[in-house]
Amino acid sequence: MAEVHPSKYALVVKKACPTCILIEPVIRHLAASWGEDLTIYVQDEPDFLADLPSVVDDSALEFSYRSAIEIVPCLIDQSQAGASEDRVSGWDRNQWQQFTGIDSLGAGLTAFKPGCGSKTLDPGMQEQLMLRYGQHQFNARNIELAESEDELETCFERGWTDGLPVIPPTPIRVMRMLKDFDLDYQEVLGLLPPDNVPCTIEKVAINAVMAGCKPEYFPVVLASVRAALQDEFCMHGLLCTTYFSSPVMIVNGPVVRHIGMNCGINALGQGNRANATIGRTLQLLVRNVGGGKPGGIDRATMGNPGKYTYCFAEDESDPQWPSLAMDRGYHRNQSVISLFAGEGLQPILDQLSRTPESLSKSMASSLRSVAHVKRFGMADAILVVCPEHRRVLRDAGWSKEDLRRSLYDELMTPGSELLPGVGGMAEGMPEKLKDKLLNKFRDDGLHIVSTGGTAGMFSAIISGWVASGERGSQMVSQIID
Repeated sequence: MAEVHPSKYALVVKKACPTCILIEPVIRHLAASWGEDLTIYVQDEPDFLADLPSVVDDSALEFSYRSAIEIVPCLIDQSQAGASEDRVSGWDRNQWQQFTGIDSLGAGLTAFKPGCGSKTLDPGMQEQLMLRYGQHQFNARNIELAESEDELETCFERGWTDGLPVIPPTPIRVMRMLKDFDLDYQEVLGLLPPDNVPCTIEKVAINAVMAGCKPEYFPVVLASVRAALQDEFCMHGLLCTTYFSSPVMIVNGPVVRHIGMNCGINALGQGNRANATIGRTLQLLVRNVGGGKPGGIDRATMGNPGKYTYCFAEDESDPQWPSLAMDRGYHRNQSVISLFAGEGLQPILDQLSRTPESLSKSMASSLRSVAHVKRFGMADAILVVCPEHRRVLRDAGWSKEDLRRSLYDELMTPGSELLPGVGGMAEGMPEKLKDKLLNKFRDDGLHIVSTGGTAGMFSAIISGWVASGERGSQMVSQIID
């Protein structure tokens, strides 16, 4: 094989390509005519055309990768690199004759034969080549395991899991997560609490791999992290509280269908990979990057199962029902993720209401129990309206805003009924509020979404952190790019 040297033309071939074999006489013609002006790069077998002085072994595919070769044979005019017509691929006799200026080139060959895919496009090869030669490099340290060590068990032993197995984040898997996105892997998204460690896109990708995400989920994951790092969300406080709460994620917009999120049957349960792994990634990041481990800075008295993952999509099938994202100022054609500091799911069973007035009263009565029936203005909440209850409202001509106003009115309560000792309960509101009319939620404290299957008149409440609002955590939203 010849040493690589600058030349005007480069020809990329592989022995396994029938078209490259077909045009061997053309290759020899060009080598004889151009001499040192031609370098031939062979992607597979080093002995192919080895008798020619200008042949280079490109089995490591560095030249092919850097030259963005997609089809072989590929003849490149390197003096015109980057121009719109700097190369020809496959075999088209007229095209090659015009490109080289040699009218007799390939005269005895068939006029046309398509080429073959470059080895750079073999399954899994792009990730390997990006790791070898790409402009983006990883900063994370590589951990060598002994041959006898089990990868999964090592992740448990080193405290990298949430109690469930994780996918070992090999460089190839992390590159696969990132390769389709034009991102600076070392971009710092912010300081991740509780240890306020710089959180880079690379670290997010590593934990997305561990959580089991597919690459197409990554824009949603990134948006969730950007949302969680907004000051209004108060992620640090949410980690340190002894309360039950954890991040709840609600996804709206075209991305829901694009990545196959569940907004129907069992939407808040198990079984959907996107729902499960997107929410899990943030929890792993908080643990593995931010240092928020249970029993350490995470002091939750009981916690809730949502601290594994708590992510679902809203059902937007009813064009007359504004989505949560629309309530928050976005358009229906925008993909948005919203984060809420919430606890577990509390059911509202109402199978008998056939009027919106009756249904609203049922929902309001259940909402009174958020945090405590005698604690008002303390915790925000999400009311999750099922499709059948939404139908009751729609059939009576009620809009989402009608429901919101009715709930507000139903929840107005004299402060005198909420004082400590009333009803035999020591818990209650301060004495100074006894003459005031109070509402269960602050003005922007009750959020309404819709999701779930079309059978079953079961809506639900996701109660918020008791440090909701301006003094604590507020719902935040982020566009998904």
